[in-house]
Amino acid sequence: MDKIAKHSKLVLTGAAGLVGQNLIVELKAQGYTHLVAIDKHEYNLGILRHLHPDVQTILADLAEDGEWTEAFAGAACVVQLHAQITGKYTELFTRNNISATHRVLDAMRIHKTPYLVHISSSVVVSVANDDYTNTKKAQEKLVVESGIPHCVLRPTLMFGWFDPKHLGWLSRFMAKTPVFPIPGDGRYMRQPLYERDFCRCIARCIETQPDGDTYDVVGDVRIDYVDIIKTIKQAKKLRTLIVHIPYGLFQFLLRLYALFSNRPPFTADQLKALTAGDDFKGIDTEKVFGFRQTPFADAVRESYCDPRYSAIVLKR
Repeated sequence: MDKIAKHSKLVLTGAAGLVGQNLIVELKAQGYTHLVAIDKHEYNLGILRHLHPDVQTILADLAEDGEWTEAFAGAACVVQLHAQITGKYTELFTRNNISATHRVLDAMRIHKTPYLVHISSSVVVSVANDDYTNTKKAQEKLVVESGIPHCVLRPTLMFGWFDPKHLGWLSRFMAKTPVFPIPGDGRYMRQPLYERDFCRCIARCIETQPDGDTYDVVGDVRIDYVDIIKTIKQAKKLRTLIVHIPYGLFQFLLRLYALFSNRPPFTADQLKALTAGDDFKGIDTEKVFGFRQTPFADAVRESYCDPRYSAIVLKR
């Protein structure tokens, strides 16, 4: 397969989301000049347009037929980023993780797009059993069986610039409240992955085009949830009091909150996944992709204190 030139057209689906926003920063830094960003979230796409007026943007719902498929004409590579991560209804996950992927793969076949980088998730090899996990498994299966040259990247929990959920939401909540609740003892081991490091993995796959390979990309630090919170508190120089709440009460409060919110930032299912005890085995990013991951404390500081992008938050 021919090496992708820096001026080649790259199409990013779900480009206005967390990974997409970070990836565009990285790809431009590496010299890529012809990026096409497709997303259905008008507000987040507006942020992308403001930050990167040189990037072609297309507002479109990939689960529906439309003119967006013409953007695949002449593309050298597609990076498939779109995903439904949280939601209250199974139909949302099916629509955005499965139906949309069918249409993207069809568009690639029609326009003979030669290569696909598919962003899956570590949940496909986890013990979790929920709508997100099940539809991400089905989505990855569609890609593997598509016949299109591809590679698959499975990241763990990510954090970084623009994050409206997860550690980003926790960081902002901690800055606003005098008391921060922790479920149980908080000793739930996590392997958080810095977004910018993950984007370097994607960029390397675009460049080298491994065919049929699957990479489990894991943060190289094993750290308990409570220590993640303490690291964020220290980086932002906060005085917030960290208080431990019994697990059952914490779960009840999350379910109660979900009754009054269509998009709860942290759900009971996510709490269950947090405490599931997954221990992911990932690749050596230095050996496979040629770089060392950013030290966790440095990555947290850059994510939540950097003047360029740390104050910009996407909508969910």
